[in-house]
Amino acid sequence: MYRMHALPTGWERMKYQEFLEARRELMAQVIAEGYSQVLASEQDDILEEESFDLSEVVLNGESEEVEFKSTLRTNLHTGDRDPRMEHSVLKTIAGFLNTRGGVLVVGVADDGSPVGIEADGFENEDKLSLHLVNIVKSRMGIQAITNLHVNFEDNEDSRVMVVKCRKSPTPIYLLDGQTEHFYIRTGPSTTELQPSQIQDYIKQRFR
Repeated sequence: MYRMHALPTGWERMKYQEFLEARRELMAQVIAEGYSQVLASEQDDILEEESFDLSEVVLNGESEEVEFKSTLRTNLHTGDRDPRMEHSVLKTIAGFLNTRGGVLVVGVADDGSPVGIEADGFENEDKLSLHLVNIVKSRMGIQAITNLHVNFEDNEDSRVMVVKCRKSPTPIYLLDGQTEHFYIRTGPSTTELQPSQIQDYIKQRFR
């Protein structure tokens, strides 16, 4: 606390002018550290964006940090909107956030074949993106949204939604009705932890 408030050692015994001079120097150090962290984070984002190759991701298939979903809300077997589809997407996002992060591609089948976001029936990409943000916010909270980046890309002759999930600094729970669930990634699948397992995992992962 002393360092972040730029309070020099023994500040309470210093003469006022001496205190101001010492604190001014410490404030400059704290500000410089803050700027360096922000710039480094922005640089990481740029590198991640440049190194992302959707065609290569689809070719390599699903893994601990990659998963495909055919749709966000439409059951392709019935052609109707199905809450289970949304829940499946949210489970994957929560699992990525609670583990090491990852990429969810909506509009691609499990085997990598193209489906396209058109199957979900949204008017445009903005409406689709907004719908995802709204259900994430309502069922996982604001913290989850701050660790997501959504964009749209071409995949063969279709458009897909790419959801990049950062490793969350805090545990993310998924609300289903009145019950909260905690998910992690285990290989190419998403696993729900039991209450007896959650605390140990959180202590290890979020320390």
